[in-house]
Amino acid sequence: MKEIILDTETTGLNVRDGHRIVEIGCIELDNLIPTRNNFHCYLNPERKVSETALKVHGYTDEFLSKQKKFKEVVDDFLSFVKDKRLVIHNAEFDLSHLNNELKIMGKEPLNNEIVDTLTIARDKFPGSQINLDSLCKRYRIDNSKRIKHTALVDCELLSKVYINLIDQKEPVLNFNNQEINKFETNEKNVSYFKKIIKASDEEKKRHENYLKTILKKNYFN
Repeated sequence: MKEIILDTETTGLNVRDGHRIVEIGCIELDNLIPTRNNFHCYLNPERKVSETALKVHGYTDEFLSKQKKFKEVVDDFLSFVKDKRLVIHNAEFDLSHLNNELKIMGKEPLNNEIVDTLTIARDKFPGSQINLDSLCKRYRIDNSKRIKHTALVDCELLSKVYINLIDQKEPVLNFNNQEINKFETNEKNVSYFKKIIKASDEEKKRHENYLKTILKKNYFN
């Protein structure tokens, strides 16, 4: 299954206060490698941005008033995420806003499989700071471009954090005219990741017989 790293920016925290989405960013991963197939849009929320949110993302009412409305991009967005796993940091927040926008449009809520990296980080590092900046610092990921919270930049950072959170090596590719030349395989830049190979029924049976033989031998000798 392909995965989508997803992030939104909004006019404020809570949909119950009428807050709306002002930006959606999505980066597609295939086997943990970015496909360069992205979805991004700014949105006219049809309401004012709260002062708190403005400090976070910097999108002014004037700028947003010139953007498309959610109803103009909803079909493209749903098509982009269809049947793909969504990877989100603090999924409850983004999903509440996305599903609110869909509800306004009279559409069904998202039913994609969800991976919440906030939950993974909380389980992995109990008692530690687990916001995106802290996780970037922990994994030595350069977040210098994150002057403001913007959806695509946050998606790029989260894609790197996600690979580290699930204990995978980040794939590194060399591109030449957008074609893959080779994988870097030196010690500093390993391009492989874990592959799980399931044993067949026959292999499981032979393994069980082997264990029984060893246990019997050890017990009687």
